[in-house]
Amino acid sequence: MKDKNGNRMVMHIVSLVLGIISILTALFWYMSIPTGIVATVFGVKSYKQTGSKLGLAGMITGIVGLALTVFIYILLVIILILQNGGF
Repeated sequence: MKDKNGNRMVMHIVSLVLGIISILTALFWYMSIPTGIVATVFGVKSYKQTGSKLGLAGMITGIVGLALTVFIYILLVIILILQNGGF
């Protein structure tokens, strides 16, 4: 993930792409959670090393993808509990 100058030029782009994939696949936890975690980690590393705004965007989209996935599945559990008559 280094270019010929030795800078990490690809990590922030990968972070942003994985963050977007994490948001788009929020209904599929087995895809959204790993891509969201990797996007967040790559975004933090890229932002700390280079100060890249794409790294920051990748970190934010990864976090949003993870939060959206968790929110959807918590909402599904609440709906299922309420349909079955509560606790």
